[in-house]
Amino acid sequence: MKKLLVALLAIVAIPFAAQAAKYEEGKHYKVIPGQPTNKPEVREYFSYYCPACRGFEAYLPEIEKTFPDGVTLKKTHVDFMPAASSETQFMLSQGMVIAEQVGIAKAYNSKAFAYLQTERKSITSVDDVKKIFVAAGGDAKDFEKGLKSFSLMSKVKRDKKMQDKLSAGRFVGSVPAFVVNGKYAINARELDGNNLIEDYKNIIEYLLKK
Repeated sequence: MKKLLVALLAIVAIPFAAQAAKYEEGKHYKVIPGQPTNKPEVREYFSYYCPACRGFEAYLPEIEKTFPDGVTLKKTHVDFMPAASSETQFMLSQGMVIAEQVGIAKAYNSKAFAYLQTERKSITSVDDVKKIFVAAGGDAKDFEKGLKSFSLMSKVKRDKKMQDKLSAGRFVGSVPAFVVNGKYAINARELDGNNLIEDYKNIIEYLLKK
């Protein structure tokens, strides 16, 4: 019985050992200095101004299916894209966080991408962001309430602070980008371009277990 258990454990360990040999620190991922997140997480850094980010939205559910129980995908909207001012991009981040709070995040993301990339409209004030929020099924009053929420706006500022840190450290310089447990920044350029989604699944699984 003992021999059988050892054999089964060895079989389970083989795939992880193969992943460990495949993914190299400094090449496939970078280690971010500081403390990891308190709980396991996968975070996508993205922008509504980024066509690649919009295209990647369709594959996120497939990637999420491979996450262990209790691990969800979190999103941070960056403000360093050249298409608009950082202030404008920050307003879109505010809208996203409020949309997450009221349960319309996916609809808001879809409408924001369409507003900027399909309709090619510009964000000139927070009222334009509110229009996107309402078009996604939100209530204008909830949006206005969210802008005044200390906890929600503090979250936007914390995400902005972390984005600045990762950008300055060259851990996140382009989007979409993925960070696991606040500790490991994946280098997408070193993943298999012919099998990108599977490679993303595998490296995320590997980093979540580190």
